[in-house]
Amino acid sequence: MRREIAAVVFFLKRLVKKGGKLEPHQVELFVERLAVALQEKFKGHWYPETPSKGQAYRCIRVNRFHRQDPELLRACRESGIQHSDLGLPRELTLWADPGEVCCRYGEQNPCFSVATFPSEEEDGKDVAKKVTSALERVTSDYHSGSSSDEEGTRTSPLTIDHSRGAYQAMNPTAP
Repeated sequence: MRREIAAVVFFLKRLVKKGGKLEPHQVELFVERLAVALQEKFKGHWYPETPSKGQAYRCIRVNRFHRQDPELLRACRESGIQHSDLGLPRELTLWADPGEVCCRYGEQNPCFSVATFPSEEEDGKDVAKKVTSALERVTSDYHSGSSSDEEGTRTSPLTIDHSRGAYQAMNPTAP
């Protein structure tokens, strides 16, 4: 669980720093508080044998319906900063599951892996490289991502096809 939380925190730290609204010491305090908040939230909701169990609970989400994720808000409050100063995209979803952290920027975009941890023995030394690559993907697509505001009405619900990779949402009625 610590590896996955570290990947989430590192990813968000880089994203917040890129926003440029906070001083370095404020960013450090924020991510410190966020790591504690996530650790406390995920405790008792972490299932390495069935990683998809509890994934909605471990999701960090920012969109038009969830403008302020509770753990992000808590970390902001405890570090004395405003949520708006995080400079996060309007729509961002992060999933922290045993063995993998995934991200989706924009409600209509596909999910991608931020970091993977194939086994407990692996030390994750390439995590920083993977997270940096994922961050570049989010920030380079910042103005091209689909917004849920642009979303059409859907006649059928989205389903998750686990055989095609973690969290790849598919619309069963799409051509």
